[in-house]
Amino acid sequence: MKKTILIKSLIASFAIGLFGVDNSNDFISNDKNKSILLKPVSNLNDKQYDKFILGRSFFAIPWVEAPSATTARDGLGPLFNANTCISCHPSNGKGTLIDNKSSRSLVVRLSVDSNNSIEHKMLLEKKGFIPEPNYGAQLALNAIHGVDFEGKVKIDFDELNVVFPDGEKQILLKPKYSLESLNYGPLFNGTNISYRIAPSLNGIGLIELISNEDILKNEDINDKNNDGISGRANWVYSNITKKEELGKYTWKASVAFLKEQIAGAASNDMGLTTSVFPDENCTSSQKACNEAPKPKDAIDLTDERLDAITYYLKHIKTYSAKQTKEYTEALEIFEQISCAKCHISSFETKEGFKISPFSDFLLHDMGEELSDGRTEFSANKNEWRTAPLWGLSLHEKINKEKPRLLHDGRARSFQEAILWHGGEAQKSKENYMNLPKEQREKLIKFLEEL
Repeated sequence: MKKTILIKSLIASFAIGLFGVDNSNDFISNDKNKSILLKPVSNLNDKQYDKFILGRSFFAIPWVEAPSATTARDGLGPLFNANTCISCHPSNGKGTLIDNKSSRSLVVRLSVDSNNSIEHKMLLEKKGFIPEPNYGAQLALNAIHGVDFEGKVKIDFDELNVVFPDGEKQILLKPKYSLESLNYGPLFNGTNISYRIAPSLNGIGLIELISNEDILKNEDINDKNNDGISGRANWVYSNITKKEELGKYTWKASVAFLKEQIAGAASNDMGLTTSVFPDENCTSSQKACNEAPKPKDAIDLTDERLDAITYYLKHIKTYSAKQTKEYTEALEIFEQISCAKCHISSFETKEGFKISPFSDFLLHDMGEELSDGRTEFSANKNEWRTAPLWGLSLHEKINKEKPRLLHDGRARSFQEAILWHGGEAQKSKENYMNLPKEQREKLIKFLEEL
């Protein structure tokens, strides 16, 4: 008997050594509270924790304009939207949107169509889009002293009525966003304007633990299985590796690495230069912006600090819903109506544990109603990366209100978000609308708990 127990113990020890230990609890928590995304993953040593805290400080403490005695955090602007990262991501969660009120969490991305010139072709290759000539890539809502801000956003909506086959009615809000107080002249004729709300940072560090192979195996570019769904990857140019990479971040999967996404947000949202994006975000026609006082250092956000912020976001806890009996039952409905074909419920990470982002990180045509008219690398005007759903239930804990969904925050509920789905998701939307009301309610409750 003792010999048998010893053999079993040796087999178990060998298996642990060979395949590794499930350390998912170090990264993931089922504890739904408003501060979960502020906590570090478990088992950081003292040096790692110090780096985590350093990154958190640069993420949360306000930046100031130069010149300043606060040389560690000067360099804000000259054009910017917010002076801290948490202004757009409160408690590292999703951005907020209030009807008829502007929000720093809602950014305005600007681009123009290509004229097929050599300059435009180079921009498409390296940036994935062509910035608007007078205002650049993103409208700045604020500016430092002596520099005019670029413009303001006016928020308004039309109401649309949707009737289910069983008679239930739902009002949808169709955005009528517009721009006011444009201080640098009119926009270039035909400018594409894309309004985008800041996504939750839940699980953002775990995305890089998914192998490219696991993402790419879900591609079905030519819809060979004839299910109407043809997800495809967005291959993008990386300013870090100086080559083409698989896009995983942003609403259109136009950024390959978390560090690059942070550097891009620092540039577009706060006017902070980095080694990744070393140029100020002034266009050639913005004289006061170009002549604004410079900080002492050539780079506002040094590599050490950029790496610390990246480390911080890679090592915050991730919330993932507990897989209860109700979860399992509702997941079956989610799969039955084909939502899970894009919102894939789980991936195996390189660390050997499973995560549940509810995304395939691929591009899908979502139909004309959700088109923003903007291309980014190979993502066309109707295409969006499948939005991860995990962690959205934290929004109400953090902000005491339900999250605004879809890229521009138009949807006030999961049901509204579903009803905006078109294109490749048209059939899934129709399947949802034809469910018995009891099953619809069970599915929405499931989504609200993710």
